[in-house]
Amino acid sequence: MVQHHLAPSVDTCHWGYFDAVQKPALTIASGDIVTIDTVTGNRKVLPDRERFHIPPALEPILDTLPEFGPHILTGPIYVEGARPGSVLEVRIHEVSLLQDWGFNLILPLLGTLPHDYDAPVHVNIPLDLDGNVASLPWGLELPLSPFFGVMGLAPPKGWGRVSSVAPQAFGGNLDNKELVAGTTLYLPVFEEGGLFSCGDGHGCQGDGEVCVTAIETALRGTFEFIVRDDLKLTWPRAETPTHEITMGMDPDLDQCAVAALRHMIALLGERSGLSHAEAYMLCSLAGDLRITQTVNGSKGVHMMLAKVLFQRHHS
Repeated sequence: MVQHHLAPSVDTCHWGYFDAVQKPALTIASGDIVTIDTVTGNRKVLPDRERFHIPPALEPILDTLPEFGPHILTGPIYVEGARPGSVLEVRIHEVSLLQDWGFNLILPLLGTLPHDYDAPVHVNIPLDLDGNVASLPWGLELPLSPFFGVMGLAPPKGWGRVSSVAPQAFGGNLDNKELVAGTTLYLPVFEEGGLFSCGDGHGCQGDGEVCVTAIETALRGTFEFIVRDDLKLTWPRAETPTHEITMGMDPDLDQCAVAALRHMIALLGERSGLSHAEAYMLCSLAGDLRITQTVNGSKGVHMMLAKVLFQRHHS
């Protein structure tokens, strides 16, 4: 096990897309740990530099990289041994703030209420790193729970360059607030090395991310990457210390719920040997369907089920 650090720069970031033909920013072995620093935003959201810290890497990236979408991503990381059909296990060990401010945007024609605003609304939000709170414009102090909105692998090469906006089978813009430090994300691999990138740091976010942004900020994450040849997945899955999480993404929120439920029924069958009917019943009795986000083109629903319920008891 080797520990690495990947800093954001013009050479290690890409702006707004995933692409299987990208040159890796870092190559690691399965089991290695990588601390990844990220940046976020554009010139329109930068705060007063006399009051707030702007990461030195951000402005050269804004000046140099072409913008294909909203997310500045650090990566990709090539994990040796990852190959199409395998799964990359991403253990999220730590997530921390890298700056003392974030921003929130309401954008016309986007979000859950796309026609309610005729002009953008932008606020910068001070972040107290010691107190772990955000100070909202009307005086409320909101606790922070940082996580990466975007964590994903390369899509199949035949897809070409894919926008980072909509979550896909390879992950990407999941915007799942459960994916904080201590959780594990499982991603199906479509290309050699997997090619993991992350960004879209969130200071905190509600289920739904309804106005199209969270508290957008720069984060540092420490990840452990493990190639799993014993798992077969077609869609991202995750686990917290206490719960299993299955996910569904689709433009239709109903279909998101169907997919998340079907994935949980399948997982219960694999882990517990339950029949489809037994698993369906258990999901109705104890599974929680939660709206992940409603704003990324493909919406998201995730189901959470306590791990203790995966044990089958015989009378």
